[in-house]
Amino acid sequence: MGVLTNLEPQKVFEYFERICEIPHGSGNIEQISDYLVQFARDRGLEVIQDEVKNVIIIKEATPGYENEPVMVLQGHMDMVAVKKPDCDIDMKTEGLRLAVNGDDIYAEGTSLGGDDGIAVAYALALLDSDNLKHPRLEVIITVDEEVGMDGAMAIDLSMLKGNRLLNLDSEDEGIFLTSCAGGARACCNMPVTVSEGKGVLVEIEVKGLQGGHSGVEIHHERGNSNCLMGRVLWNLKEKAPIQLVSVNGGLADNAIPRETKAVVLIPEGSGLCTEIITEPAEPTVLDETLEDLLMEISDELATKDPGFSLSWGRVDEVVDAEAVSVEDTARVAAFLIALPDGVQNMSADVKGLVETSLNMGMLEFKKDEAVLQAVFAVRSSVESAKKALLDKIQAIVKMAGGTCSITGNYPGWVYRVDSPLREKMIKVFKEMYGREPKVEAIHAGLECGILGSKIKDLDCVSIGPDMKDIHTTEERLSISSTKRVWEYVVKLLETKEA
Repeated sequence: MGVLTNLEPQKVFEYFERICEIPHGSGNIEQISDYLVQFARDRGLEVIQDEVKNVIIIKEATPGYENEPVMVLQGHMDMVAVKKPDCDIDMKTEGLRLAVNGDDIYAEGTSLGGDDGIAVAYALALLDSDNLKHPRLEVIITVDEEVGMDGAMAIDLSMLKGNRLLNLDSEDEGIFLTSCAGGARACCNMPVTVSEGKGVLVEIEVKGLQGGHSGVEIHHERGNSNCLMGRVLWNLKEKAPIQLVSVNGGLADNAIPRETKAVVLIPEGSGLCTEIITEPAEPTVLDETLEDLLMEISDELATKDPGFSLSWGRVDEVVDAEAVSVEDTARVAAFLIALPDGVQNMSADVKGLVETSLNMGMLEFKKDEAVLQAVFAVRSSVESAKKALLDKIQAIVKMAGGTCSITGNYPGWVYRVDSPLREKMIKVFKEMYGREPKVEAIHAGLECGILGSKIKDLDCVSIGPDMKDIHTTEERLSISSTKRVWEYVVKLLETKEA
């Protein structure tokens, strides 16, 4: 018996649990894609799987609905696969460990992948039904949405008949999304010189931050552990000629990083750190510098991100170690502290909406390649502002002696003034709940803009059940909200045009 067996709607949660049993992090989608194809074949449904593993499944209209407008349903099969440091799950080969707490479903030690596993579960439950009434359904399930919308970019939709698309990749029940920001991924590589150094090894860790989705949570101005580590390195290099041995932080470009760890080499005779570990250790310039930073940043984040912590400790006494040269470590520190991060502009047209932002989601020193790599998710609802921000990143990287590649550059989704789908959805919502839904724009990226370039005259709305802290190990999916959204989608599909 599954963990979700007794939950309603039964078929939705049955398929959601099955999806969670299959590893499906971005870039690791072959198994889930093949499962979807087999699902369709087992039920005699028309199915298409393309070269990049996108899947399209078609189910014809039920009797009496042949002349109703075709409905396209869309979501993505990949998830942001992150786990807690002490979690022993291999997310490339193992499924998730689901659990229920009250109204919430979560995964023990890892992200849940409700974004966007619940969309796939909704679609499979509809496709598997033999008693629901609906027009022709054309289900699009794309790959690698979370790392640049690669699947949506590559997919061919020329065989579809519908132009009304219900995107199921939202996280707030009762909110109809009708436009979104465009975005891109900026991968910055800075070559460095690695040589032998001698001194005291010190491990430094920034942790305790809330993190979150860089499109949904960026306006909260939470701490970014990668950026804060840059600040640490800058302050240390101002005190002594330190050398970077390693640094690693963040797991996805579109997730605000929560933890970053670095190891630095403090050269002999620098005065920053004692060369012999004593017990009890006397405070050093290193300790004083980092204590000051801890207090400063804690004060800055007291309301925004109160869990912030900065810890450090000497790994060893004087040793010989491979490390980035003193000059290049200083250049790395300058590079990291100079790069922008977070909200850059708020929308002048929509109150409270972020217009332009970026997030340094991943930071890593690749010693074998002698390269420091920083990866950003860049977003904007204004195409020219997005380009200007990408230009700024590239300029800073170039001045620092590095290179920057831009991938996954996708367009925003422009609001449609005349939308028969939106009007029908509002009417059905009011009939069911006696109130108006909220119609909003979102800063996070959705695939609707890309799909709009492939489907003529696309009429699109995005909805979804309540989810919290997506892209983090605290991700939660509401059971009751999942049920209500299912009932709404079923009602929407069975409601004929007036």
